[in-house]
Amino acid sequence: MELRQLRYFVEVAEREHISEAAEHLHVAQSAVSRQIANLEDELGTALFERVGRNVKLTPIGKIFLDHTVTALKAIDFAVKQVEEYLDPAKGTIKIGFPTSLASYVLPTVISAFKKEYPNVMFHLRQGSYRYLIDAVKNRELNLAFLGPVPQADESINTTILFSEKIHALLPASHPLAKRNKIHLSDLRHDNFVLFPEGYILHKVAIDACKSAGFIPNVTSKGEDMDALKGLVAADIGVSLLPESSLYDSTPRLTVKMEVESPILTRTVGVIYPTNRELGPSEQVFLKFINTFFSRLNRFI
Repeated sequence: MELRQLRYFVEVAEREHISEAAEHLHVAQSAVSRQIANLEDELGTALFERVGRNVKLTPIGKIFLDHTVTALKAIDFAVKQVEEYLDPAKGTIKIGFPTSLASYVLPTVISAFKKEYPNVMFHLRQGSYRYLIDAVKNRELNLAFLGPVPQADESINTTILFSEKIHALLPASHPLAKRNKIHLSDLRHDNFVLFPEGYILHKVAIDACKSAGFIPNVTSKGEDMDALKGLVAADIGVSLLPESSLYDSTPRLTVKMEVESPILTRTVGVIYPTNRELGPSEQVFLKFINTFFSRLNRFI
């Protein structure tokens, strides 16, 4: 059994078409067919069945695919560790991040890191809170920034980098816009614009309002930070957003308002898997961000 056979097998399984897999692999279709046939002969069973011009995995093929994908990820990681061991400053790090950290936190820390380690490459992936946790656990990502930081478990380690306040964002025309601070209960009769249900910041906002004694009237939803800011600017409603998402500037026609009570905060940090050692480049990056935010926190 050869690695080439396994990679061909995975490609065909994902595309369900031998000629498309061959095209993507930049090899002849006959070469792919031959390697798949050799693999099936060695295993003593069919992995695919013909469905018109396509192919589909047999039940045993599906089982073999799951194990093959896991094995190839482990092999690729092992090769990557060897390469990084030879030169930790030339590795590649796969990092996940949520939309709430995309505008300020992530660019700031990666820009600072690149000044010291210009040859380390990044593959960045934005995703939902749940996706990022799962992607770290199944090795799609090396690590992920998250806020709030989830509880550590048998699959992930967690490191809190800093805590930040949650602010209210009001339309500039709002009756409370001239105040310096507000109580969250002051907004009990307002319409709210939030992330959709299933987004962690939706839960953060709902829980905050409940702690202030009311359930918010959510009239509009947006799936990214800019959309929510735009809805507030259009006087559709008010929102609750992390302070770091408002660092650069408060959006036009809106007012950032500190919430005096209850005190609303969230933790921001990084998660990484427990089921494997971090690669040399990842260790360098993790050490850097811990130092970076430790220094930053002294001035906050």
